Amino acid sequence: MERLSNEVEKLSPVTVRVQELFDHLGLNASSATKALGYNTTSKLYKILQGSEPSLPTLVDFQRKWPELSLDWLVLGEGSMLRGRTGGAAATSDRAVSGRTASAKGLPVVNGGKVLAITVDKDGNDNLELVPIHAQAGYAVQHNEAVFVQDLPRYRVPGFEHGKYRAFEVAGDSMEPTLNHRDIVLCSYVDNWRLLVPDDMYVVVTTQSVMLKRIRQRITDLDSEVLLHSDNAHRRPYPLDVADLTELWQVRGYLSTYLPSAPDVTIERLWEVIEALGFDKGEVRRHLDENAPNAAPNAR
Repeated sequence: MERLSNEVEKLSPVTVRVQELFDHLGLNASSATKALGYNTTSKLYKILQGSEPSLPTLVDFQRKWPELSLDWLVLGEGSMLRGRTGGAAATSDRAVSGRTASAKGLPVVNGGKVLAITVDKDGNDNLELVPIHAQAGYAVQHNEAVFVQDLPRYRVPGFEHGKYRAFEVAGDSMEPTLNHRDIVLCSYVDNWRLLVPDDMYVVVTTQSVMLKRIRQRITDLDSEVLLHSDNAHRRPYPLDVADLTELWQVRGYLSTYLPSAPDVTIERLWEVIEALGFDKGEVRRHLDENAPNAAPNAR
């Protein structure tokens, strides 16, 4: 993986005026994103780093702040606000929180917060890594742009398009599937209704960052979700959906652990079982039914 550079290009006049507008309104990229009803900060970050705003974005600005002069914003002519000498532009209730209804009238279930991201010098989303030592801070500051900007950033083949984030695995709760210090590559789940049952997810709360398997869909904020470990010695446990702040679906992983060669002893044991006249399928069922599942509630 190649570490990204932090090159800064000369900003365009429009970018400078967008920054002046946000300063006048007391906004940053994150709060402006929420005000405009966008799902991620990538669009505004690209503008603030030098990209020209598109026509639909200018229309969004005009609808949100009707007193804003587009002559000033685009051409640099006249004053920032039309017909006003001071004060912030009027705001509307157009922004839609993630906890409210979607455009189709179906409830969107998520944490209701804007996702903070970083972009490279070309305006492309970065893949940030959350190492173990930063996960306690991430649980509290995951939606703060300053915190996310300090995370290591990488470019990983196959994960260039979309919003991805990497998390370092801590502990043994997902063994034997994943091991301590493996790195999972995840995509952001904006609507928790759309999670895939039985897939692995990074679950973020205000208290912790966990890697778990979720086996049922999340339909509302007043329910509970059962979090499962792949380690047979870890019991599943419930979590209030209202305590969730982010969900990231695991799409791949990086590991320095290489599985050993097939265990010859196990293969020989199966040969002996068959030679004694036992059915292999019946033996497997007996082992599954009598597998230990009682263990302390570990998180």
